[in-house]
Amino acid sequence: MPEITRRQAVGGLAGAAAGLAVAGAATASAKSTPPRKAPSGAQGPAPFDEVYKGRRIQGLPTDGAHAAHAHHGPGFRVLIDGRELHLMHRADNTWTSAINHYETFRTPLEAARTAVIGLHGADLVPLPTIA
Repeated sequence: MPEITRRQAVGGLAGAAAGLAVAGAATASAKSTPPRKAPSGAQGPAPFDEVYKGRRIQGLPTDGAHAAHAHHGPGFRVLIDGRELHLMHRADNTWTSAINHYETFRTPLEAARTAVIGLHGADLVPLPTIA
């Protein structure tokens, strides 16, 4: 029977350690609680109108007529100082915005507040619409 070399032993241990690390990450990921989906027939996010860090943020449900992408159907509209913040409602029932495109938020209000922080006092510039 051939003897195991030191290189083979270290390689085997490294492979086992990597497997355990992947298994641990998968377990930790499975334990995190995904956002809950709204029950069918439930209302959308609650409307809001507040001043946050000196900026007026408003959120209201829309039938799609005022949204930049009206063909997506009913949704939610957010304004920062009267200018529309483009929001996207994701399949996992979270929200993201054009300002924080790689972050997800539980509510449009959280997305709006984070966008205000990200703007650092700058005005919101509307996104061009594509026909």
